[in-house]
Amino acid sequence: MYTSARYMPLADKALIVEFGNIINPDINRKVHSLHDVISNAQIPGVSECVPTYRSLLITYDPMKVSYEKLVSRVKSLEKKSKASISQRTTRTAVIPVAYGGEFGPDIRQVAQNHNLRDDDVIRIHSTREYLVYMIGFIAGFPYLGELDNEIATPRLETPRLRVPEGSIGIAERQTGIYPREAPGGWQIIGRTPLKLFDPLQQPPALLQPGDTVRFRPISIEEFQQIRESVSKDTFDLFTQE
Repeated sequence: MYTSARYMPLADKALIVEFGNIINPDINRKVHSLHDVISNAQIPGVSECVPTYRSLLITYDPMKVSYEKLVSRVKSLEKKSKASISQRTTRTAVIPVAYGGEFGPDIRQVAQNHNLRDDDVIRIHSTREYLVYMIGFIAGFPYLGELDNEIATPRLETPRLRVPEGSIGIAERQTGIYPREAPGGWQIIGRTPLKLFDPLQQPPALLQPGDTVRFRPISIEEFQQIRESVSKDTFDLFTQE
């Protein structure tokens, strides 16, 4: 962890602000707090801000703002962002998941890797709260952490060409949700009936960085019931337990 943020150029049209070299909730909060402040400031010449686990990528037009002026402006906003970290609004999402079977083809492998039963994997995965560190890989994919070491499992040696929409995966100490069908190499342990990404909605991704996620085990019957509710827009993702 750094004592202060590091400012580094990336080629001639981007600036990286790096807050640390480890995955850490406090570092991640600094990243997203600065992202929020910069987005609201609407700095001339800045085209995009992309938050990650521990850094912020800022792309800009050098014909409209110089690197030096951009660094100076962002540093002043960083001071402002420090005061707003504790004021950032957080939400908790309860994600229903049907574990194992056809929905979780890798749960047995995860269990065997740790000398556990399938039910143990479900219990451990669903009794922990996860922070949405970032959205990436594919549109709407939430990177959640950190996973309990008891079930932390490496990616598949050979990725699948097709992972179904809603699949819940494990990769080392991360867990995540595939918002649509896509190739992927994460260990799949379950599936949610919720639709986490809709390009016609605003914002299109239902989960946002800084949200907290809990998983709730459900039966196949409840999976079908919730899927029907989702299709009718009657299911509230952020219903509290």
